[in-house]
Amino acid sequence: MSTPRISPDTPYTPRVQDSHATPAPAGDDAMGTPRISLCAPRVQDRYAAPAGDDAAGTPRIPGNDYGVLSAPAPGTWEPRLPVSVVIPARGRQDRLDLTLAALAAQTYPSHLLEVIVVDDGSAPPLRLPEIAPEHTRIVGNAPGRRGIAWALETGTAIADGQVIHRMDADIVAYREHVEAHMRWHHLAGYMVVTGTLRFTAMAGTPPTPAEVRIAVAKDRAGSLFEEDPEHGHDWIGELIAAHRDFRDAPSSLLHRVHVGATVSLPAALLRETGGLDTSLALGEDTELGYRLTQTGAVFVPDAEALSWHLGTTTAMRRPADVRRHNDPFIADRIPYRRHLRTDAGRQWLVPYVDVVVDARDASFEDVRASVDGALASTLPDVRVTLTGPWASLAGERPAPLDDPLLDLRLLRGQYAHDGRVSFAERVPATSAPAPFRLVCPAGWVPGAESLAELIEQAEKDDEGLLLVALDEDESGVLAARLERTSAVARAMRVAREGERLDDVIAELHGATWLDAESWKLRPAARAYPSWATNRNREAARWRATAESREREAERARRQVAALKAELKELRAAAAKGSRDTVRWKEKAEQRRLEAVALRQAQQRSLLGRAARRLRTLTEGP
Repeated sequence: MSTPRISPDTPYTPRVQDSHATPAPAGDDAMGTPRISLCAPRVQDRYAAPAGDDAAGTPRIPGNDYGVLSAPAPGTWEPRLPVSVVIPARGRQDRLDLTLAALAAQTYPSHLLEVIVVDDGSAPPLRLPEIAPEHTRIVGNAPGRRGIAWALETGTAIADGQVIHRMDADIVAYREHVEAHMRWHHLAGYMVVTGTLRFTAMAGTPPTPAEVRIAVAKDRAGSLFEEDPEHGHDWIGELIAAHRDFRDAPSSLLHRVHVGATVSLPAALLRETGGLDTSLALGEDTELGYRLTQTGAVFVPDAEALSWHLGTTTAMRRPADVRRHNDPFIADRIPYRRHLRTDAGRQWLVPYVDVVVDARDASFEDVRASVDGALASTLPDVRVTLTGPWASLAGERPAPLDDPLLDLRLLRGQYAHDGRVSFAERVPATSAPAPFRLVCPAGWVPGAESLAELIEQAEKDDEGLLLVALDEDESGVLAARLERTSAVARAMRVAREGERLDDVIAELHGATWLDAESWKLRPAARAYPSWATNRNREAARWRATAESREREAERARRQVAALKAELKELRAAAAKGSRDTVRWKEKAEQRRLEAVALRQAQQRSLLGRAARRLRTLTEGP
């Protein structure tokens, strides 16, 4: 079997096996396998450019460091993009009236601003108040479609704006709120902007819509309400502050600030992501934020996009209930929430890593070794994608043992009913929504910890690409590659004509070479099938071993606790003995001094008697 390699004359920096490239025409080499430069092929050869995206004029933002852009101050620039503010609403006409009154006083040009209120089954139906932006309409959700996600889908489907600005129906925006959002969208076409909320308990008599409009127009929105000291998004503020206004935030954290009260993004980006997940009753904003990260979006929490939130959120009033409801759905859809994926033996809707193995021109045994090694990973959420000409298996089948497509047919038979394995003619541009992809050459087997350790390594510095050098000979270097989905997607957006994609990934997210032995990737001859016993039996054995070790550890912990208690008693006894020793020593010293004094007194008494007797003898009676 011929394996793609990197020419030794090529600089030892980015790219190896091109799992995305169009199959090479026959004659590229003796086996029909292309020789691939270590550097990536041209972008248009690998990926389709995002629709409507002019890469040549798109700013290049490293990581989430939006500070490389110069956002203009409100009032100092000329807007040109139309925006659609989409507001899902159910009941509370009084609060909606205040929301629309504030939007009627925005600095963003009225001819570029439309507002779509989606009535999510209000009784009585919502009405359009007297004070509202010029281009405002109220539409209803389709029958049987209820919830915020469906309302937003309904509103965005009919929106005319190039930017969608989602806003809740209990938000009173400051005068420059929409403009603050929109200045970022004029700079780049992959920005997700979140506003800054101030919460009010709505104590006392609320202002009228007319009062709200006047206050906002005069830039006095801050005086409309009293801030609620008991409630707020302090956790968001802490995240932002901890990561330099979120410019240093790692990829796995970006979706956390995507709360739905006030957020804006390009309509094309929303369509590319797939829109809202209408199966979710809660948490749809968080889940959408996660998928947006996988498209290479940049998240900007704008401190100048201020607004009031009228009252508290459901998550503030019933946090435990909201978490209990959301956890199963979030765990299934957001692999970054590792603490929610601790159940043994589970499979998940969105994998943490997609392992791609190319079965084209590879033997059944080599491919099986690679696939089984990946599936035996200690990570519970691994998916394998097998690429090859699977469509060619259709039609009349020749003699079984002489079938020229026998290896492909055996692979199909081996994994057709394994829910973790999928078959594809070609690999898509990214493995979204999975956050990572390992492209593993057939015949190389990742160890049980390889995937987990490689991802951990990538997460340390939020790197976009890890390349593992597997083998080298006169024809070049063979390597596996761990790709960060968001980094590949970002590079696709900004790569220029003729530019190598891996160069862009390295520039914006970083790329590192590693050696195979340290990361336990071994050829099949050394790794397989010596370890390939019954997977369930092996798992049960290791689980039993782990439980046995845990029992031993528990016994050791109890013994240590007993020894600590005994040591404590001994120390107490020793301390008491020390005190007794000091006390008796003091008493002994006191007795010694008393004895000395007594002897001295006795000596003085004897001397006195002797002196008196001597005087008697010498002087007479």
